[in-house]
Amino acid sequence: CGLDPARTVFFRQSDVPEVHELAWLLSIVTPVGLLERCHSYKDKLARGIAPSHALFAYPVLMAADILLFDTDLVPVGNDQFQHVEMAVDIAQSFNFTYGQECLRLPQPVATEHSKTLLGLDGRKMSKSYGNTIPMFASEKELRKLVMRIVTNSQGVEEPKDPETCTVFALYRNFASPEQVESLRQRYLAGGMGWGHAKQELFEVMNVALTPLRERYLELMSEPEKITAILEAGSAKARELAAAKIRQLRSVIGMD
Repeated sequence: CGLDPARTVFFRQSDVPEVHELAWLLSIVTPVGLLERCHSYKDKLARGIAPSHALFAYPVLMAADILLFDTDLVPVGNDQFQHVEMAVDIAQSFNFTYGQECLRLPQPVATEHSKTLLGLDGRKMSKSYGNTIPMFASEKELRKLVMRIVTNSQGVEEPKDPETCTVFALYRNFASPEQVESLRQRYLAGGMGWGHAKQELFEVMNVALTPLRERYLELMSEPEKITAILEAGSAKARELAAAKIRQLRSVIGMD
């Protein structure tokens, strides 16, 4: 998708134990009330999922993922903004407790149309909802899924509101500004059925995703190459993480 392993560090979290050490250090300064206010935790409780310590403390682990590498910006969707804000709260608590600005305060970042990506049923796209469109789906599967997007019962001749349409919301993430405006006008003018709108969406998605799909299949045919990239990334990540942990151990008197 455009991320170059020569410039981007990819690593397995389990290969960098410093992440988990920092999570424990952060847990010391994380109030229980902060974790109880987490939207994700409350949502899972409401859905009847039995709470565990891992579920309750997950925001602390996410904060460790972010703070360990002195992160400035975190690309997220709307549902993850709170987790970044919690990471900031935890970092501020740590810095205040030890009287030093030793943890950098990150900020969430998202483009306007990608803050929440809608799924086939109009809800947030999520594997738990079963409404996703896999990025590397085959062309045939991609078209099949796009045609399953839920729409209303408006007829072909009726004008349609692009701002309340899942098809149009997805289209904006793949089409050029000119294409978006052209489709918007066709919505407002009427004379276009949902099948035509979905076909337009499929075509722009397929153009954008075909080279990514091809690269994905190429990489998946070379598992040893993926392993080598991850091993090199994990070594680099451990080097950075170890330096940060040494600094924090010194700050709290564990050196």
